Amino acid sequence: MNLLNKKQLVALRGTILMVLAVMLGGCATQAYPPAPATPDKLYDWNYLIGPGDTVSVFVWRNPEVSGSFPVRPDGKMTMNLVEDLPAAGKTPTHLARDIEKALSKYIQDPIVTVIVSGGVGPYSQQIRVVGQATKPQALNYREHMSLIDVMIAVGGITDFAAGNKAVILRTVNGKQQRFGVRLDDLVNGGDISANVEMRPGDVLIIPESWF
Repeated sequence: MNLLNKKQLVALRGTILMVLAVMLGGCATQAYPPAPATPDKLYDWNYLIGPGDTVSVFVWRNPEVSGSFPVRPDGKMTMNLVEDLPAAGKTPTHLARDIEKALSKYIQDPIVTVIVSGGVGPYSQQIRVVGQATKPQALNYREHMSLIDVMIAVGGITDFAAGNKAVILRTVNGKQQRFGVRLDDLVNGGDISANVEMRPGDVLIIPESWF
């Protein structure tokens, strides 16, 4: 019996040490550098067409060819006289030039204007929020979108979130980097200095608090 109690005591001690280690880890400072509040230089962002967008194509002096056309899940679109034209990942101007080239087989010197409605954009530019958000989801990026805009869209953080341990995964110059953000200070404390600008393709990870 004494031997059994000793084994139980050792196991209990190990469990307590493990819990203390996790708690101390949770109390530690943010392991990653803070996300920059504002861009170091002018950020040049162009909207790219994505699956689910609707493009309005205006062909000058050719209303029978003009119209609104959806971009399919495979990233292609079909319009009058043109089938299966790749559209996703292109700017509206780029797509307009491609349509002009395709229509030149049927129309002499076509002049095309493309307007996008829907604003879904490609998956690579969407903001993804995972973990302890009230409504984790993928969001369409908008110019000058900030962290507080993201929090409003996902309904804030849960009661179990370790908000000040949240991390943004961001691709910078082809390499993935991690930046720390202070969601507790921003959402619950009203500290506007914790607000930072988001970038297309950012992934916001909100971990769960251990205590």
